[in-house]
Amino acid sequence: MTLATIDIGTNTTLLLVASTRGSDVAVLEERAEITRLGRGIGRNGALDVEAIARTLAVLQEFAAAARRHDARIAVIGTEALRRAPNAAAFLAPAAEILGTPVEVIDGEREAALTFRAVVASFPDLRTGPLAVVDIGGGSTEIVLADSGQVGFRTSLPLGSVRMTEAFIHSDPATAAEQAAIAGAIDSAIREVPFARVPTTLVGVAGTVTSLAAMALALESYDPARVHGYQLSRADLGREIARLGAATQAERERMIGLDPRRADVILAGALILDRIASAAGVAEVRVSDRGIRWGLFHEFTHG
Repeated sequence: MTLATIDIGTNTTLLLVASTRGSDVAVLEERAEITRLGRGIGRNGALDVEAIARTLAVLQEFAAAARRHDARIAVIGTEALRRAPNAAAFLAPAAEILGTPVEVIDGEREAALTFRAVVASFPDLRTGPLAVVDIGGGSTEIVLADSGQVGFRTSLPLGSVRMTEAFIHSDPATAAEQAAIAGAIDSAIREVPFARVPTTLVGVAGTVTSLAAMALALESYDPARVHGYQLSRADLGREIARLGAATQAERERMIGLDPRRADVILAGALILDRIASAAGVAEVRVSDRGIRWGLFHEFTHG
């Protein structure tokens, strides 16, 4: 089977085209475009016309890529489309472009797909206690499991775009603004029972992979070096201090950081840091394979 899986997120739209023969997976094409469909999610949640047009243009490109590989398309939408009162203005033309409807999934399914992608990527984590965090633009999913069995999962209204729009109004962000974000995160994650078991923490999605690329000082993004990288809490703290002291223009020039993510990366980094602190871990294992991979494994292996 050759399958194209598309993840339409609040901040980023991602494509995976891969084929499978038995247990072997061959990646034919991967792309990630920052489309910011959920811009304004921290206000009224409505999709704006420019964001819709920008994301639909990327879907045109992704549909063409799927056709080149003669791939079946499966597509999901997450927090921005869950919340948007005008989601139909995007969903109808998107379905026409892709030839299939966009499945807008709830937070619980999003968490389940993230978890599936992680355990498929890191088989060694199937036998011990594990926490998985997927930091998106509009929401953050957390899954706790032991020996491959999920004991807790949640989707929280924390995201790099949402937290930035709600709290950051200065350039650079003030200490008070950063403290307000940290307080909101701590309040939201209070319900997560990290104390049940010691955990390995795996971080998924663009915030986490960007922080790994920054720590590695990658001039160009290299998924082979990022996927599986162990991001220490010390390195994470250094990146937060650097981001917190920098202006938008300075962040755009930082090695390893996509300039288009520079406005929201600080809030995303704070989310990761507070979750890592609550989980009591010294490092975060980085995964470059998010819910598009979970969807691929679901379609190809049931």
